[in-house]
Amino acid sequence: MKWLWIALLSALVIFLGACGNSGDSNDSASGEETEALTDLQMGTGSTGGTYYPLGQEMAQVMNNHVEADGFNVSAVASGASVENIGGIFQGTMQLGMTVHIPALEAAEGTGEFEGAKVDNFGFMGHIYPEVMQIITTEDTGITSIEELKGKKVAIGPAGSGTQAAAKIILEAYGLQDGDYEAYEEGFGDAAAKIQDGQLDASFGLLGLPASSIDELSFQRDVVLLPVEGKPLETILETSGYGEIEIPADSYDFLEEPVTAITAYAILVGSTDQISEELGYEIVKGLYENVGDITHPQGTFLDPENIMNGSEGLPIHPGAEKYFKEKGYMD
Repeated sequence: MKWLWIALLSALVIFLGACGNSGDSNDSASGEETEALTDLQMGTGSTGGTYYPLGQEMAQVMNNHVEADGFNVSAVASGASVENIGGIFQGTMQLGMTVHIPALEAAEGTGEFEGAKVDNFGFMGHIYPEVMQIITTEDTGITSIEELKGKKVAIGPAGSGTQAAAKIILEAYGLQDGDYEAYEEGFGDAAAKIQDGQLDASFGLLGLPASSIDELSFQRDVVLLPVEGKPLETILETSGYGEIEIPADSYDFLEEPVTAITAYAILVGSTDQISEELGYEIVKGLYENVGDITHPQGTFLDPENIMNGSEGLPIHPGAEKYFKEKGYMD
C-alpha cells in the first residue's frame, strides 16, 4: 500500500506541474503555479462512519456562513485520512478530514507516507476526539484481541486512519498480516456483515458513542474488545495514540468501562488551492457557527478545542491568521 501511494503521489506531482489552470495562483510544493479555487471538495470517510455525516454538516455550515464570491464546498465520501491527504496533494481535494497521526506522517514523510512527504497542506482546526472501537458479537466467543487470529476481521478501508491504527493494535498483540483474514471495509458495511454473520469483528476509529454500533446492538449482542496490558503500553510508547476509557454509559449494552486508544480528528486544507484569505473565511465561518451542527460529535467543534491535534503540523496561513487574531496561538 505504501509503495502504491508513493508511485501515485510522485506521478501526480509531474501531472500537476504540467497542467495549467486559469484564475489566481499560488506556488505549489513542486515550485509550479496552481490555481486558487473557491469551488472546493472536502474528503470525509465511508458513509457508515463518523466523518461522512459530520462532514456533510460542516460543509453546509461553511456554505451558509463563508463570505467569499463563488464559494461552495462539497463533502464527498472517501477512504478517509490517507486518501484525503493524498487528494490534497494531487489537487483533487482541497479540504480533508483526517486523524492527526497520518497528517503528522504526511508532513514528515514517514509511516504511510515514507518517501512521499506532503508539504502542500496545513492544519485548519480540531474536529473531535476519535476512539478506536473494536467490536464483535457474543456468539463468536471472542473476548480478546488475541482471539482474532484466524478470524474474519474488518480493518477499515485502505488509506484510512482506522486501518493504520488497527494494524498497530494487531501487531502489538503479535498478529501480523496473514494471521487473520483482513477485510478493507468501511465501518457501516462491516457492521452489516457482522450482523449477517459474514465477519467476526471490526475495527472502527469513530466518535463516541457511534450510532452504527448502537444500531447493531439492537440486532446482535455486541462486545467491545479492550486494548490493555503490555500491548497498550507498547502502543503508547511507540505511536502518537493516547489511552482513553470508554465509559460504561456510552452504550446500553456495556456493563463496565473498556480501555481503548484515541487520537484527534482534524481539518486540513490545501495551501496550493486555498488562498490565505479564503482559508481565514473558512475557519471563521465554520468555528463561529458550530452551534448549527446537530451531529453528536459537533459538540467538540468548540473554539476552545480548536488547536487540539495541531502540534507538529504546518498551519494553513489563513487559519493561522484567524488563530492569532482570536488569541488561540501566539
